[in-house]
Amino acid sequence: MAKSDENCSVQLIDGDGGFNVDGIDSFIKDVKLGECGLSYAVVSIMGPQSSGKSTLLNNLFGTNFREMDAFKGRSQTTKGIWLARCAGIEPCTLVMDLEGTDGRERGEDDTAFEKQSALFALAVSDIVLINMWCHDIGREQAANKPLLKTVFQVMMRLFSPRKTTLMFVIRDKTRTPLENLEPVLREDVQKIWDSVPKPHAHKDTPLSEFFNVEVTALSSYEEKEEQFKEQVANLRQRFFHSIAPGGLAGDRRGVVPASGFSFSAQQIWKVIKENRDLDLPAHKVMVATVRCEEIANEKFTWFASNQDWLSLEEEVQSGPVQGFGKKLSSIIDTCLSEYDAEATFFDEGVRSAKRVQLEEKLLQLVQPAFQSLLGHIRSGTFDNFKEAFDKALNEGEGFSSAASNCSQTYMAIFDTECAGAIIEQANWDTSRIRDKLRRDIDAHVATIRADKLSELSAHLEKKLKEALSGPVEALLDGANNETWPAIRKLLQRETESAISELSKGLVGYDMDEKTKEKMVTSLENYAKGVVESKTREEAGRVLIRMKDRFSTLFSHDADSMPRVWTGKEDIRAITKTARSASLKLLSVMAALRLDEDDSGEIDNTLSSALLNVSNSSNTKDRSIVATDPLASSSWEKVSPTQTLISPVQCKSIWRQFKVETEYTVSQAIAAQEASKRNNNWLPPPWAIAAMVILGFNEFMTLLRNPLYLGVIFVLYLLAKALWVQLDVSGQFSNGLLPGLLSLSSTFVPTVMNLLKKLAEEGQQRPTTSDPQSNPAITSKRIRNSSSNDMTSTASSAVTETEAGAEYTSGSKED
Repeated sequence: MAKSDENCSVQLIDGDGGFNVDGIDSFIKDVKLGECGLSYAVVSIMGPQSSGKSTLLNNLFGTNFREMDAFKGRSQTTKGIWLARCAGIEPCTLVMDLEGTDGRERGEDDTAFEKQSALFALAVSDIVLINMWCHDIGREQAANKPLLKTVFQVMMRLFSPRKTTLMFVIRDKTRTPLENLEPVLREDVQKIWDSVPKPHAHKDTPLSEFFNVEVTALSSYEEKEEQFKEQVANLRQRFFHSIAPGGLAGDRRGVVPASGFSFSAQQIWKVIKENRDLDLPAHKVMVATVRCEEIANEKFTWFASNQDWLSLEEEVQSGPVQGFGKKLSSIIDTCLSEYDAEATFFDEGVRSAKRVQLEEKLLQLVQPAFQSLLGHIRSGTFDNFKEAFDKALNEGEGFSSAASNCSQTYMAIFDTECAGAIIEQANWDTSRIRDKLRRDIDAHVATIRADKLSELSAHLEKKLKEALSGPVEALLDGANNETWPAIRKLLQRETESAISELSKGLVGYDMDEKTKEKMVTSLENYAKGVVESKTREEAGRVLIRMKDRFSTLFSHDADSMPRVWTGKEDIRAITKTARSASLKLLSVMAALRLDEDDSGEIDNTLSSALLNVSNSSNTKDRSIVATDPLASSSWEKVSPTQTLISPVQCKSIWRQFKVETEYTVSQAIAAQEASKRNNNWLPPPWAIAAMVILGFNEFMTLLRNPLYLGVIFVLYLLAKALWVQLDVSGQFSNGLLPGLLSLSSTFVPTVMNLLKKLAEEGQQRPTTSDPQSNPAITSKRIRNSSSNDMTSTASSAVTETEAGAEYTSGSKED
């Protein structure tokens, strides 16, 4: 390591490619680079051997790199890569002096280190000085242009791109103004950038995204030393605060902290050393490659901006374009013909390869438009097919015939339109789009077929449900011996009608017998399911149905008139008849009988076990106990799946039914007994005869004295009024003891009420007439009062009777 008071330098990489780890670590400690954080810059220089690179750096940055001794001849001075710190420039600036290129010491074929060092410099530097002679501007091999192209390409592949400033330093400037030299140099750099293949993510990224290109010129150091130093001093000022906004490296990216610079540089060099496929092509092939690629890029740019192509691209976004393939093929052919004319004198292999690449790029550019056109053709054809297919079906054409004819017609139309979209230069297969169209058509036909069949099935199922649910419910409600035969007949009739309508609806679908039979079977099963579902629903309410039937038959006569229990009815017989009818309802709903009828056996079993159970229960001989036919979970000869109410459940339901209907029977018996009592309140005939014989003398006394008759008549009127007011017959209708208790509690208030009303009538009459002297008037007043009281009492009795009737009705419902 060479040191001085103001600066120091170290060989970072030796001539054999070895990385000086210890030297760089010591250097970083000496210059205290780790304390700089991100406030530092790296400058490197590259150029041909013996072109004055070290001299320029020493004069520009105050470094002490070894310079060539012109008196000893031109030879290699700098080996490997050297690193030094600039003197007096802030922020901290590191300078790398690279081994010159094109040196005779390494020979013509050994250029690997040149490429590696150049790539390393671009990877770690913020500013790269490219030293070149003024007279080399415009020449292919000058200024390391081929090497720079390869470095650009490989750097994007190896590292995350960073913003680097490329400063081209033109040495030994001639009379040609810099303003004339700079455009030529910038154009060369741009061409190099454009020709470099880029990753997809940076395909359209401009050179300015990764590099800032600067150009400066210096006079000859040997011939115009003072002018050279003056120009270098001016150039030095541009490196002050180079990383500040607006500086030479003001917009750099991906900066590594100063403390990690050593490790970062070491890893970058390791990656570069391990990359073995970095050899430059031969000079001739390289020139052909660069130039043919430039021509190809120019033609691609011309095609991309061609108005005819842009018009086609814009039109195809909105819909199909007539003659698309022919027009686009003509534009592509023109572009390729111009390429052939300009690249005809270059290497044939490179020229052909670049032509293929150009053609691929052109086809890749137009392929989205082509695919969009095919998509429009496919979607348009499919929409037209759907419209024509629906129209054919609406006009009454058979489904299969309409589907076949429309499919063939519109597939042919699609093939014709695809033929007009084919590009001559492309060998693109449209079968995938055609297959997709075929699948779409088939899927649409299948969907319409499924919808039509589903609609037909739904219509028939709805019709079946409406035709079966109500009648089945009515037949089960009126259960008798003909219920299940009637249900089977109804099911058969409606099912045959639905199957007939289904067969007519399937005409034109060209369905195979197996599918048709499957639909018929499904329809038959649905019809059976409706009957079964309805029967199970009714079976769940069998107890309510039984009670309703019992109530109807028990409380109404043969003419459906409500029964009045007068005492002449045979309640036992009526009860047995009503229970038998209710048991018939239970036997009908005990099992499904859609296939065969064994209702008689179930009916007999229930009748013998439930209706005749009283006789067997009264048997005194308990030594022989018959087997209970209802002690089972299934009926004999009935499948478990057809069983709706098991024998055990029937027994439980019947027991509950009897308990809930006994109250109705007891109420009828009580009403009958009360009616009998109401009709027999008069004394017996023998008592009446005894009263006449024994009371003959008293009767004769009344006849001899008329005054007694008046008194008796008044007493009769009073008794009649009390009889009506107290409602004696109504009170005794509920029994003797309740009647006596009721009369004892109301007798005195009633008498007081009558006397009060007589007193009020007496006060309203004039006192001149004696009310007692006219018995007729008195009798009339008593009758009026009695009539009013009787009306009030009758109203009260009706209210009590209605309340009692409501209570009785509520009890019956419970």
